[in-house]
Amino acid sequence: MDANAGRESSRISIIHHFADLEDPRVGPHILHKLMDILVITMCAVIAGCESFLQIAEYGRHKEAWLRNFLELPHGIPSHDTFARVWTVIDPAKFQECFMRWAAALHDATGGKVIAIDGKTLRRSFDRAKGLNPLHLVSAWCCENHISLGQVAVDAKSNEITAIPALLELLTIKGAIVTIDAAGCQRAIATQIRKQEADYVLALKQNQNSLYDDVVAHFKQQEAEGFSRPELSSHEAHEKAHGREEHRTTRVMPVPESLRNRDLWRDLNSLGMVESRRLLAGREESYTRYFISSLEPDAMQLAHAVRSHWSIENSLHWVLDVTFREDDSRIQDRYSVQNLAALRRLAITLLKREPTKQSLVTKRMMTGWDDDYMFQVLMAAGKT
Repeated sequence: MDANAGRESSRISIIHHFADLEDPRVGPHILHKLMDILVITMCAVIAGCESFLQIAEYGRHKEAWLRNFLELPHGIPSHDTFARVWTVIDPAKFQECFMRWAAALHDATGGKVIAIDGKTLRRSFDRAKGLNPLHLVSAWCCENHISLGQVAVDAKSNEITAIPALLELLTIKGAIVTIDAAGCQRAIATQIRKQEADYVLALKQNQNSLYDDVVAHFKQQEAEGFSRPELSSHEAHEKAHGREEHRTTRVMPVPESLRNRDLWRDLNSLGMVESRRLLAGREESYTRYFISSLEPDAMQLAHAVRSHWSIENSLHWVLDVTFREDDSRIQDRYSVQNLAALRRLAITLLKREPTKQSLVTKRMMTGWDDDYMFQVLMAAGKT
């Protein structure tokens, strides 16, 4: 690798952050460097490859360009080599590298709202081994479109145990953490506050007495015409793509009479969001309730609640539609988790690259244009 290539390689921050990933392979017959396999796979996933066969084919077609920053002492690995390597890389160790890289981006850009939500990889089941589809809980920085990490839900567990495990891996000081009703648990609220962040938790009937009490308090406010001075309100109206939506957010301090209020660490406010949506001449309306450690501020709560949908629209929807994650037939548990992390990494890179194109077009462009692919890889270093 010449001097220019070395300089180019040093500028790709992902290579730096993954450089100390432990190579689980042993023996004298290892032909291909782990970093070469990782970078080829990453580029191939960005460019639209979905199988190990396609990844190897991408590498063969791009070998001359890849040699600008990879050593490739024995050329491009076979698809069987790619498959074998990704089945032995420990997802937990890969996640450590992923999270260090994501944390560096997150710190540099100062994200504020971190949404946590789960997604099932629907075709990752293996009937022969009795494995259900893998379910991953992800953290997403909403303002900056950065995937901060993921944790697999244990086959004998659920999101309630996976969310604390994910939080422990994250640096969330100063952030607002939003979670849907599955994560509305006292232990999770306590952990978020211990990590010096605020929480906004969706409230449903899985918290029976709390839900009933919050609804009752807002009903009382409604009966009084929402006239109490301590009530904070905010309204937003949006019209786009043939859909019109009006949202009213109301936030109140936690009443002294709220049952078991002291069991929720630093519970400071209750929120209600009423939405009216008009689509194709049909109107829908629904009301959602929230609890939060934030001070009563309807505009701030409205922003946090609205931002939470970014993990659905900008991450999960993109994974399903643009990256066809649910169609992946890879079943090995290590490979599934590792490639899922690479897809999330690819989304972050593509969204950070400033060209005004759709993600679908950007992926095509990375396959057509090596300079543009390098530009996408370099997006990780831009603040």
